[in-house]
Amino acid sequence: MIPFRKETPIRRDIKTVVSKYSDHREELKKDYKCRCGYCNDIDVWRTVWFEIDHFVPQKYLKTIKDTDYSNLVYACRSCNNSKRAHWPTADELIHHKDDEGFIDPCDNEYDKQFLRCINGRIIHQTQLGKWMYYKLKLHKPQHEIIWQIEELDNLIEECENVLKTIDNDLLKDKVLGLYREYRNYTKQLGSI
Repeated sequence: MIPFRKETPIRRDIKTVVSKYSDHREELKKDYKCRCGYCNDIDVWRTVWFEIDHFVPQKYLKTIKDTDYSNLVYACRSCNNSKRAHWPTADELIHHKDDEGFIDPCDNEYDKQFLRCINGRIIHQTQLGKWMYYKLKLHKPQHEIIWQIEELDNLIEECENVLKTIDNDLLKDKVLGLYREYRNYTKQLGSI
């Protein structure tokens, strides 16, 4: 087993008043390092499908404004659509109770709910994590596949650095040709 994610996102304390919550998109993208707060998928291949989630759903907001940065999460469409307005406590101040509900993805406790298998599959570690796992549909294969593609991309970068030290132009050309073809396909994922 490996950690669920390498680092917990840190949401800055932005108090800028905006007319609509989507005005915070670029700041959220930066704070979440281009990753979904819930599943940790990177937005490189799915930029079009990333949205802004209200951690406490809008229908339960009483004191929190729908444009408050502290309640927004950069989220992939899959997690945002799965979470929807699920909020078992029906209270904006109580995030979870009796192993049902959510933990803010910027809270270090969120990482304790999940681990990854060596192939990138997400697994739950706690009862609350299990509830979130099924509500967010973290069992969907896309999360594992995106993780694997990112790992392959990192490995390719390492191999390219090693190839720079090898004095065999034919081998370099063949391997670099494969890398370029792989990268061409992954770039196409973003335009689908």
